[in-house]
Amino acid sequence: MKEKIKKMFDQVKIAISDDQAEKLFKFYQILMRENEKYNLTAIKDFEEVVKKHFIDCALALHYFHDKVLDVGSGAGFPGIVLAILNDKLELTLLDSLNKRVNFLNMVKKELDLSNITTLHSRIEDFKEKNSFDCVTARAVAELPTLLEYVLPFVKIGGRAIIYKGSNCFEEVEKSSDALKILGGQLEEMSKYPLFDNLRTLVIVKKIFNTPLKFPRGGNLPRKNPL
Repeated sequence: MKEKIKKMFDQVKIAISDDQAEKLFKFYQILMRENEKYNLTAIKDFEEVVKKHFIDCALALHYFHDKVLDVGSGAGFPGIVLAILNDKLELTLLDSLNKRVNFLNMVKKELDLSNITTLHSRIEDFKEKNSFDCVTARAVAELPTLLEYVLPFVKIGGRAIIYKGSNCFEEVEKSSDALKILGGQLEEMSKYPLFDNLRTLVIVKKIFNTPLKFPRGGNLPRKNPL
């Protein structure tokens, strides 16, 4: 299976080591072993997990550096994958559900991922504002909402790196007010093929500090997006 993973990564021109492939396979085994208990993913087929989770997360790898926050990390996408593929990253994996944090801790221990810190917290209660070089999220919310969850924690000059599907132009158009208020500037929308799917990365640069009242509590970012 290790060689199969390496060949699949080769198809998208990402070279990974034997050790990284082995850890990704072990991660798959843990996902499948614990999936029913933790409700982690609807995708169970080995090749589909590699394509739609592992490789999808890895295609943004070159954007990440130094101190990274993964908001709503869930089953560890992209946080665990990034940790496996770049041990120089200093990753904080945050999730509001304690059982998912327990799962992330299990993966961290079994794969010996020393570059990960996990945190059980709602994003509204997280205190480390303007502190991360990169903040990321995948499959969390629509972009205007998501920007309020991620931009407060990006340092000036840092970036929010957001994973989206192929049809996110309307979300981007609806995000102009949020960008102005929160201190972000759209830097890049990068579309890329993922086998038989099309994916988009939205890259937002932080150009000034977000006002301290954000993100708002009471689920307001979802109920009443900026």
